[in-house]
Amino acid sequence: MRRRFTTVARWSRQHRKLVRRTLAAVVVAAVLAGGGTAASVVWIRSGADGHLYREADVPEAPVALVLGTKVDADGTPSPFLAARLEIARRLFEAGRVRAILVSGDNRSADYDEPGAMRRWLVDRGVPARKVVVDDAGLDTYDSCARAKRIFGVDRATVVTQSFHLPRAVSLCRRLGVDASGVGDESARRYAQRWWVSSTREYGACVKAVSDLLSGRDPAHLGRRETAVDDAVRDR
Repeated sequence: MRRRFTTVARWSRQHRKLVRRTLAAVVVAAVLAGGGTAASVVWIRSGADGHLYREADVPEAPVALVLGTKVDADGTPSPFLAARLEIARRLFEAGRVRAILVSGDNRSADYDEPGAMRRWLVDRGVPARKVVVDDAGLDTYDSCARAKRIFGVDRATVVTQSFHLPRAVSLCRRLGVDASGVGDESARRYAQRWWVSSTREYGACVKAVSDLLSGRDPAHLGRRETAVDDAVRDR
């Protein structure tokens, strides 16, 4: 019986791999045929179906993954970033997450998204020991891949603007994180930037497909870190 079960399990894994590879081949064929943007958007967004929630309804998770975006010259999070952080703060305060992983761009000494994110949260009452910094989240793919491979995140609530959320959740899920997502809508009042950023999502989905199909490594890797594990366990 055990041998039969093992054979069935192996066949199931192989079948899933075949399905994924076939789907990937269809996407690549569509790209080559000139319909790549639409096919990429559909494929990426399908990965988030059923996993996007309103803040009040999102399932509990060990950690919130907050994705970085612009920080002003004085080190203050931009309104878009502050809106993401505020959602994460409320999720933590409500007990829906037990730690917050802030992931962003810190590739130069004078620009530090995750540092600004951490300060913002701590200044508003989130215990410093509950905020973990990933300073090599250079893009959404890298943030999701590093959450899994460096910080060992298996389940998370992803927080970003709603136009970005399907791509972010889909990338995390396709990279091995059981991700749900909550999207900010408050930044819609910045209508021009919202429109520009929303429009860029089409091209970003093409890049996301390329990243996933190539299986590229994040720009920066390193040893496994236990900071998220420690923050989640800490009472």
